[in-house]
Amino acid sequence: MQHVRLGTRNSQLARWQADWIRQQLQQLGAEVELVPITTQGDRETGSLQSSGGSGWFTKEIQRALLEERCDLAVHSLKDLPTQPVAGLQLAAVPPREDTRDVLLCRENLTWETLPEGARIGTGSPRRCAQLRRLRPDLEVLDIRGNLDTRLRKLAEGQYESIVLAAAGLLRLGWDHHISHWFDPAQMLPACGQAALGIEIRDGDARTLDLVSQLDDTVSRQRVTAERELLRLLQAGCLAPVGALATIIDSRLALTGRVLARDGSEALEVQVEGEPNQPHLLAETAANDLKEMGAEALIGQAH
Repeated sequence: MQHVRLGTRNSQLARWQADWIRQQLQQLGAEVELVPITTQGDRETGSLQSSGGSGWFTKEIQRALLEERCDLAVHSLKDLPTQPVAGLQLAAVPPREDTRDVLLCRENLTWETLPEGARIGTGSPRRCAQLRRLRPDLEVLDIRGNLDTRLRKLAEGQYESIVLAAAGLLRLGWDHHISHWFDPAQMLPACGQAALGIEIRDGDARTLDLVSQLDDTVSRQRVTAERELLRLLQAGCLAPVGALATIIDSRLALTGRVLARDGSEALEVQVEGEPNQPHLLAETAANDLKEMGAEALIGQAH
């Protein structure tokens, strides 16, 4: 029986993700040991926006991989920087969860009934910009912490509402808290949102043979297009950039959106191409956005 060590953060959602991957690998006949790793994003309590943010939830796990303290790692792909780390490879992208962002509210409020000046919490510049574009009357405030911490802050009355990714709530069985599902036309998700990525060391053929069995072709094509768009725009995780790739009539369709931080301006492109050419599709979208002035908006965000 093949024995592998799986590096994971220790938050409730990260452990769910690691346990799910462990179950899938056990069904393939492997013995899986979980290796808890604390990341900078787990230790810091300040705003992601004021602290750089990139790689906060991944660098320590990647270091553990390189130092052979674990054999594979599971990441939320939206947290994984698009610039690859030498010596590591993305070995599998399992089937993706629902990509939408959702709203959670106090006291039976809804998106439509949130009063003027209501406090809405999010730590994401992408969500901030889109919220300000949709509802400039709301007070958009920063929020930090894992899912249960954010739900507690909402319940305590620090905010009237908060915005989260649906995927984490669905995975934990907490979707009953959701009061509004944002359509992508309202709020385009982060690149790679709702997808998991399994990372291993280059040259580890035995682990690659095992985990590549969890790879979902369509999910990988979609997230590859989104992440490549983000990389070509050199946007990083703190710029207000959203992207969503879907398969429509056997074609890969990619929507990309770049916003001013205050939501005053939004540039959007929609392109489509062959599913097996996600890099080419991302290049087309990136060039179109650059021609529209996306680099200036991204530069203002840094």
